[in-house]
Amino acid sequence: MKKIKLIIEQGKDGKLWGRIEHGDNLLTDYASSMPVLERKMKKLLETFHKITDVEFDYHYDVSAFFENFDFLKQTKIAELSGINTGLLRQYASGVKHPSPTQAKKIEIAIHKLAKELEAVSLYAA
Repeated sequence: MKKIKLIIEQGKDGKLWGRIEHGDNLLTDYASSMPVLERKMKKLLETFHKITDVEFDYHYDVSAFFENFDFLKQTKIAELSGINTGLLRQYASGVKHPSPTQAKKIEIAIHKLAKELEAVSLYAA
């Protein structure tokens, strides 16, 4: 199975845009949901590169991330990253775009939250 980097961005129209750089080619497409975008990107890889067995390595812009993981509380991510909640909401909505430094702070906060969740054990009485 081939692992390929898929960059996901959210357009101003709310659609998810995907792009893959493979060889000398840039493959792009859009969809209204992640499952549809994945299918379309796999079809492009099959059509142009004869790749049928692929696993994606997802890289999100901030607004696409919060669209795809809308169950996460932006206030908690803001708190963990040390970024003002209002500013994070602007990043999430696409009104503003974070600098690479700000994006890294958000990524670190998300990974910290994931580690905390991974350590959770539930007890059923």
